[in-house]
Amino acid sequence: MKTLFLQAPSFDGFDGGAGSRYQTKREIRSFWYPTWLAQPAALVEGSRLLDAPADGLSLEASLDIAQQYDLVIIHTSSPSFPSDTRFAEHLKRRRSTILVGMVGAKVAVDPHGSLTASEAIDFVCREEFDFTCREIAQGLPFESILGLSYRLPDGGVMHNEARPILEDMDELPFVSPIYKRDLKSENYFSGYLKHPYVSIYTGRGCKSRCTFCLWPQTVGGHRYRTRSVENVLEEVKWIRDNMPEVKEIMFDDDTFTDFKPRAEEIARGLGKLGVTWSCNAKANVAYSTLKVMKDNGLRLLLVGYESGDDQILVNVKKGVRTDFARQFSADCHKLGIKVHGTFIVGLPGETRETIKQTIEYAKEINPHTIQVSLAAPYPGTTLHKQALENGWLKESKVITLVSSTGAQASALDYPHLSREEIYQSVEEFYKRFYFRPTKIWEIVREMLVSWEMMKRRLQEGVEFFRFLRAREG
Repeated sequence: MKTLFLQAPSFDGFDGGAGSRYQTKREIRSFWYPTWLAQPAALVEGSRLLDAPADGLSLEASLDIAQQYDLVIIHTSSPSFPSDTRFAEHLKRRRSTILVGMVGAKVAVDPHGSLTASEAIDFVCREEFDFTCREIAQGLPFESILGLSYRLPDGGVMHNEARPILEDMDELPFVSPIYKRDLKSENYFSGYLKHPYVSIYTGRGCKSRCTFCLWPQTVGGHRYRTRSVENVLEEVKWIRDNMPEVKEIMFDDDTFTDFKPRAEEIARGLGKLGVTWSCNAKANVAYSTLKVMKDNGLRLLLVGYESGDDQILVNVKKGVRTDFARQFSADCHKLGIKVHGTFIVGLPGETRETIKQTIEYAKEINPHTIQVSLAAPYPGTTLHKQALENGWLKESKVITLVSSTGAQASALDYPHLSREEIYQSVEEFYKRFYFRPTKIWEIVREMLVSWEMMKRRLQEGVEFFRFLRAREG
């Protein structure tokens, strides 16, 4: 079937892409590559990947494109599901014969509720959905496709057997040729990565058990299954040779550094290819491994510190203590590795005192840049289950993860700490971290390096202050 893989339009500036770990309109306008859609698109010959939010396409323009296809597969998330469903309904009104399905963590954990939400949704794919999508596009009978839930002619819902987890990750084709064919690299921007960048996965799954983390608990699983080193380096070489505009490659595995010898082997190969790269890492990587990576082109690590309170880290099963994180951060500073640190306020055990403690901790370890998020109890996660069991969700257990404008909303409410206090602490966190003379000078010094960096940081500053004003409003 003529197939379209679609990230549908929703809120203006909403980064809900099939590669985003939490879906929201961010402090600085940014978009992650829709990697989880690019992968099945690479398996379906003649298909197209359309990322409407990144392309700035309106609802009408997106519908004009989508109605030309026989099969439309939409990536959805808990925050975007209502608007994605409305898109499907608009599309069906235009052309009722189009087969419309959805993929993503939201439908993976609630296939029945998702299908019964609207008659416009014909099917949803559960588990890892790459080959499920391919078999649908090939026209195989629905009853023969593993990992598929679908609507029956009488209006009932059928759930087929689960699709086994993919073991040989080298079976998957490269996503970068799909990026080049269908996407515009200049549309994908992140405040801490060079522009333009490309993000790819070298494996799926994460052995960590963080209670709040979305992908491992819903789609990827807790076993880190990896592509071969040769396969990864071959795709990087393809990017280097065919996408010369790309200034940095981001390895978006949940924890790229989990297998240290493999990370070092890939790093040495990247050094020979002469590329600049970054990756996600846990704050427990040994100095020796950090040095190998830095010596072979590593520029930045994205690190989830989450909290400066050890008991909170235990509560969420982070698996790293603050003393380890302090040593790791010191090693990164010594080696000249930049760190983008992510923190979460409102996790179980949070108090006014632990929020202050985490802010001071962030200032002490001093990542180059930070991101402060509100604890988000996504359906399918342990955090969501805890929230339901303990009454941390108000309003009849309704989960509000984003506001009416697409910005992240405070969902959890504790007896000792209200959701309003948690929400306001984000602004305080940012101000106390960035509005320090040493950090301001660090940013100014970076801007003085080049006119390009000057323009970029000024633009980001304007967007950041707009974000703060919007929160106050």
